[in-house]
Amino acid sequence: MARQPTGESVLSRAVRIFEAFTPEEPVLQVSEIARRTGLHLATASRLVAELTGHGLLTRDDDRRVRIGVRMWELALRASPTATLRDAAMPFMEDVHAVVGHHVQLGVRDGDEVIFLERLSAPKAVINYTRIAGRLPMHASSSGLVLLAHGPADLRDRVLAGPLRAYTANTITTPDRLRSTLADIRKQGFAWCPGHIHEEALGVAVPVKDARGGVVAALSVIVPNTAESRAVTGILMAAARGITRSLPPSPLIH
Repeated sequence: MARQPTGESVLSRAVRIFEAFTPEEPVLQVSEIARRTGLHLATASRLVAELTGHGLLTRDDDRRVRIGVRMWELALRASPTATLRDAAMPFMEDVHAVVGHHVQLGVRDGDEVIFLERLSAPKAVINYTRIAGRLPMHASSSGLVLLAHGPADLRDRVLAGPLRAYTANTITTPDRLRSTLADIRKQGFAWCPGHIHEEALGVAVPVKDARGGVVAALSVIVPNTAESRAVTGILMAAARGITRSLPPSPLIH
């Protein structure tokens, strides 16, 4: 890929354009894309036009820009997470029928958890996660499960902080985080009452592949009440079912 006088490749600039979009702002003016990427307006306009021509971006009737369906198609075709999601979905639906709130499937991406799927209901308890959304590992039940079973260098990075507080219950000290991770490895689940929102309880369990490696976290977000404690056994049973449905080859590590 040809490089510009700054030494940055055109591909790098295109990646910056895609990163300008967020779950909260999936549609942007070209001028806003230029501002967020630090690109000259003419450069941003040219790259947006080229990416639109390939279907990787698309324009609305008002000329605003969004990520195109072609990008979703290519990503889905290549993603190892598609097999994981397909295996998990029947079990997620069973859990959702029981809990009636949120059921979600997350995997680790770098130092964050990203959610591949989420089932919800109209009057479910508040939940900040969304499909393709991210959360820091120390604050979410899914993130804590993945962190507990992740590599040592990952734990070292997260323990080094910063550990953002969402509520007074969020884990914000290395000592408490280290102890919590040890408990998760021992008991087999993460329990997070009010860690991201006071009214919500996050419970997550690991999903393993045929070799015993943890490839995902299956979680529920339910009301933060004593009655919600019964979901742990349901989640563990569903996670075992997902493991039996996965192919023998490794997915995500």
